[in-house]
Amino acid sequence: MDILLIIFILSIISAFFLAWTIGANDVANAMGTSVGSKAITIKQAIIIAAIFEFAGAILVGSSVTKTVGEGIIDLSLFKDKYILLLLGMLAALLATSLWVFIATTFELPVSTSHSIVGAVVGFGVVSLGVSTIKWATISQIALSWIVSPLMGGFIAYYLFVLIKKIIFDTKHPVKSFKKICPYLIFTTVFIITLSVLYKGLENLHLNLNIFQAILWSSLISALFSVGSIPFINRIQEVTVEKDNKYGTKELKMEFTKVETVFNYLQLLTACSVAFAHGANDVANAIGPLSIIISVWQNKSVVISSYQVPLWVLLLGGSGIVLGLATYGYKVIATIGTKITELTPSRGFAAQFAASATVLFASKLGLPISTTHTIVGAVIGVGFARGLNGINIKVVWNILSSWVITLPFTAILSILIYKIGESILKLFNFI
Repeated sequence: MDILLIIFILSIISAFFLAWTIGANDVANAMGTSVGSKAITIKQAIIIAAIFEFAGAILVGSSVTKTVGEGIIDLSLFKDKYILLLLGMLAALLATSLWVFIATTFELPVSTSHSIVGAVVGFGVVSLGVSTIKWATISQIALSWIVSPLMGGFIAYYLFVLIKKIIFDTKHPVKSFKKICPYLIFTTVFIITLSVLYKGLENLHLNLNIFQAILWSSLISALFSVGSIPFINRIQEVTVEKDNKYGTKELKMEFTKVETVFNYLQLLTACSVAFAHGANDVANAIGPLSIIISVWQNKSVVISSYQVPLWVLLLGGSGIVLGLATYGYKVIATIGTKITELTPSRGFAAQFAASATVLFASKLGLPISTTHTIVGAVIGVGFARGLNGINIKVVWNILSSWVITLPFTAILSILIYKIGESILKLFNFI
């Protein structure tokens, strides 16, 4: 019996199961703002995820996959014990997938990035000791977990404050919106396009320098912005009879018109959030699997020729989409409705902030948590309404789940690893 083949097959199954749970938990968080603000339906969210999660995973996902796979532990220490490395990565996949599945069943939005990092650290420490762990990388990742919600919250807060000031707080919101909307579209498309073009499409070998990326992003954004003007001009302003006074009723009608158009802007940011999530979080499912495949093929730890196969990215992307479609309803309401009341304009601000933060981190190879980022962004939008606009109890429960995740997966990974090690010793495989 080929023990390597058994571990290999189990790892593929575990990686797909983990991708499925990520789709059920993390993608639900990413798309929750759009569904919660009623900008899109759940069916539309699934379609968006299917397209853009796939694109993000395949086009951008490999850089973060390498961080999760080989950036957390020192693979060179396993050169003479590659079976232990295979066993450890399998344990990490199983521990993470089990925890995320349990959390999803209880409707807890947890961080799969936390989960996989904790699981890899757990088996690394128990197998060859603390020297196995690349603590410098861990510290950078830990810092990103703090920075990402703060950055997402900061951008979302000030973006919504700006939108409120220059549109909703004016005498005629529709007229103000028609003036501002082309610039909003330009900025949104520019940030998304620049994030993708500048060192984002490495799997397509599209190596643009920063100036080329800015140029192409500007041209694409200008096309979107100019092309939107005829449609924006069709938005009718609320008019009143000469003898009537423009009052609260008319103002609410204008608010409704503006929010309706923000539905379309949020659809754009929903696509970018899905792309960003696929780029970043596919690594949680397939990073360890990529290491296992490399070791299985070479029968040794080969670091220099380490590559992420395309079929592995496809496996992770398909699992994520399937998870959202079949089980995502469990936690999708938490982000969309329970932290703060979301309208399309608030959802747009939160999603724009989240997508910019996650995509930026992906370029740096940091496996940040989409959950952390989107929660930070939604809280930031809530703060723009005042402290009373936030459900503190829900936020506290979410933060508590973040604290539990890392030690839980680390301990679970250790237990699975030790059980597997005992079985291998029993049959004289090690």
